[in-house]
Amino acid sequence: MTRPVISATGLYTPPHSVSNEELVTSFNAWVDRWNNEHRHDIEAGRAEAKLHSSVEFVEKASGIKSRYVVEKSGIVDPKVMRPHIPERPNDQISILAEIAVNAAKEAMAKAGREAKDIDAVICAASNMQRAYPAMAVEVQAALGCEGFAFDMNVACSSATFGIQTGADFVRAGHARSVLMVNPEICSGHLNFTDRDSHFIFGDVATAVLIEAEDFAPKGAWQILGTHLKTQFSNNIRNNFGFLNRGDPEGVGKADKLFVQEGRKVFKEVVPMVSHMIQGEMDRLGLKATDLKRLWLHQANASMNRLIAAKVLGHEASEEESPTVLDTYANTSSAGSIIAFHKHSQDFRAGDKGLICSFGAGYSAGTVFVEKAA
Repeated sequence: MTRPVISATGLYTPPHSVSNEELVTSFNAWVDRWNNEHRHDIEAGRAEAKLHSSVEFVEKASGIKSRYVVEKSGIVDPKVMRPHIPERPNDQISILAEIAVNAAKEAMAKAGREAKDIDAVICAASNMQRAYPAMAVEVQAALGCEGFAFDMNVACSSATFGIQTGADFVRAGHARSVLMVNPEICSGHLNFTDRDSHFIFGDVATAVLIEAEDFAPKGAWQILGTHLKTQFSNNIRNNFGFLNRGDPEGVGKADKLFVQEGRKVFKEVVPMVSHMIQGEMDRLGLKATDLKRLWLHQANASMNRLIAAKVLGHEASEEESPTVLDTYANTSSAGSIIAFHKHSQDFRAGDKGLICSFGAGYSAGTVFVEKAA
């Protein structure tokens, strides 16, 4: 059986960054505007006044300080409170495919790959732009690859699910080189008028090349083992889409955008993920001291600290569990891949680490890797 490895990763970072200060300023201006428009209902007790946010509240709740977005002007405009993303004609590449291609090209260049070398493309992401044609097939066409391509969505765990899927194709001999991309335009689904969640997400695209060990370049990452888990929960949900519009104005309604029960998510996901990681470590015969680094899903700083502590048996240092959440925010499936991409260059042959995701579904995935010679 052919052994799969991770050959290279790629990252595309959008050009626009929104600081907490900018986001809070626009949100508070929107609050003042809303409260003034609804002052009679508020005074009569028919509506509750909206509350201001603050930079301190955002950072304490999430650990986020800024986020990258594909379009900024609409997000920071209190009269708009959503990104201006113009619809493109069907004969132009879609914006989701475009950012995926940018990340893919970096990964391919690092591994010395051309389009003819890629046998399969997987687009694994939370925030797909359309139902079909598959985003992966559009990426495949834009790169000039042959073979096959398809989309998959397991929310924030899409990347780890995609890595296992690509690894399985390699093991089975269906592909020698699999390109897995994670384009996430989370700002397109975020309710920027919700005090508890308007600061959570950012936009980005990542790419991972999963290849046969005998085909991959030197210094690849051996995949020691993967494990996936899902458990249904409504505590993180996104109803956006044509089937759930209900009426022409439905797309703008709050219940069609991202919503979550944050405290419930924290309470339920942390033990689930910690137990899953420890179980897979037992199966692979790994101890906490064998792991040099954890590249965890970048959703919430407190969640990552607690999960890392449970796995390692002590409070993790920044080197043991690096954070990109502060500057990228939650980028859904791409978060753990960004952390891996940016914080893995110091690994030497034999060093081991864990790529781990968790999120809506609930879904969770682990990918244990070892740096090859």
